[in-house]
Amino acid sequence: MSIGAATARIQERIAAAALRSGRPAGDVRLMAAVKTRSAEEILEATRAGVTILGENRIQEGQAHLEALGERLRPTFSAHFIGRLQSNKAKKAVQLFNSIDSVDSERLAQTLSRLATDLGLSRRVMLEVNLGEESQKGGVEPAAVQALAEAVSNLPGLTLAGLMGVCPYDADPEASRPHYRKLAELFGQLQRNGPAHFDVLSMGMSHDFEVAVEEGATMVRLGEALFGPRRSP
Repeated sequence: MSIGAATARIQERIAAAALRSGRPAGDVRLMAAVKTRSAEEILEATRAGVTILGENRIQEGQAHLEALGERLRPTFSAHFIGRLQSNKAKKAVQLFNSIDSVDSERLAQTLSRLATDLGLSRRVMLEVNLGEESQKGGVEPAAVQALAEAVSNLPGLTLAGLMGVCPYDADPEASRPHYRKLAELFGQLQRNGPAHFDVLSMGMSHDFEVAVEEGATMVRLGEALFGPRRSP
């Protein structure tokens, strides 16, 4: 199946899942997770209507953006969704419209200082460790409220929402309780937060329909769009 045909089919599935949750299809945005993908594949996805690209690695993301070129840059939003080391934070601020994997006040302070020094404004999201797995990034659910309050007060940053990754299970239904918990956290923060706090990013290729049913406003898909991932 071509990337264009896969994108159309995915949008149909997103729309159906949104309707099952009582929402219009337009409430859910599609992000292409482009780790290991070629510039040609990414370009085909943008031609099929994908306007959000998710990058896991700084160097690879820079190569992708350079290959796509400045002419196309205004047509899509580039998000960093991988674990971000402090020594690469400056490059992330320079390259990406949004940094979706903030998981500590220290990292947020670094991004704020860099954005301010560079005269930039960047959207950020808090990554939540849904399975509370020590080997993965993300803030623990119990600490989300305090981190959100701290980040909201930092100059140069706009807190846009939450991102979460479930422990992998081949059964999509195993993700449901995790996504429901994240949606509850999101709702609590949104009720007392700023108007621009409106993104709940959860759901991947194997479980995105469950994520949409539980309230996702953005899903991050790689293999469902592009096919099996190649080795780097």
